[in-house]
Amino acid sequence: MLSQIKGLHHVTSLASSASGNNAFFTDVLGLRRVKKTVNFDAPDVYHLYYGDEVGSPGTVMTYFPFPHAARGRRGIGEVGTTRFTIPVGSSNSWAERLAAHGVEAVETGELFGARQVGFDGPDGDRFALVEGEDDRAPWTGNGVSEDTAIRGFHSVELRLKEAGAQGELLRYMGYEEVGRDGGLIRYAVPGGNEANVVDIEERSDLGPAGQGAGSVHHVAFAVENRARQLEVREALMDTGFQVTPVIDRDYFWAIYFRTPGGVLFEVATNEPGFDRDEDRDHLGEALKLPSQHEHLRSALEKHLEPIGQ
Repeated sequence: MLSQIKGLHHVTSLASSASGNNAFFTDVLGLRRVKKTVNFDAPDVYHLYYGDEVGSPGTVMTYFPFPHAARGRRGIGEVGTTRFTIPVGSSNSWAERLAAHGVEAVETGELFGARQVGFDGPDGDRFALVEGEDDRAPWTGNGVSEDTAIRGFHSVELRLKEAGAQGELLRYMGYEEVGRDGGLIRYAVPGGNEANVVDIEERSDLGPAGQGAGSVHHVAFAVENRARQLEVREALMDTGFQVTPVIDRDYFWAIYFRTPGGVLFEVATNEPGFDRDEDRDHLGEALKLPSQHEHLRSALEKHLEPIGQ
């Protein structure tokens, strides 16, 4: 069993509009845009990162906004819900705020004994804000007060045909089953970071998911550094998984592998961080390009949709 993985690092999804996506996560949810860069494999498309003040591991939601992309098809083999932690007692305030901003499918409820408010993002992606004790410092620069602001990820919920093989993988990754609620099975990393929960929902009644706007592309898990990442890579390959070579993503190093349930997992390093090429006071303001795409800057700045600060 692995001990290097501490919980979530980031979650990356697809969107249909850069400006709409940016407005939702900064103006509505109150997160900070910590990086404005481009897709390594499709540089004519943004890669936008939202999180706390510095984009700490376990707080960062990222998006590839492909203009006018069709919505994804909900189904099995994908992340059904991405959850963030909010302070205890703040879910009603959030429900009112979301409704006031015209957010769709807002509903309050309880899961595993915690109050939460669920809602849809601009492309139908499903989110929830879960009340809980969380010592992480929030970003409050976008008009959301400290006593309600999002602290970072709480969990991801995997929607799968069957839970057995995926649960076995999570246990190998250092997770333990910690509870069940209705059709959900909850796993957590003992002593992990504050974003150390993964839920599995079995849905044999659904067909396969189809990726599009609103779909989660991959879920990334956090390791301290490159040495720990290489240990994880070797262990996964010894277990029979097909794992990519280590890829430099400028702000972290990444490896990827496909899980038994069909969801793409990444293992990402906590180093070097999003302030490696920008001052912390100005994170996410300038367009930062990977070195291999720097020669395209003039064309990209004309092509990419303006999204403001």
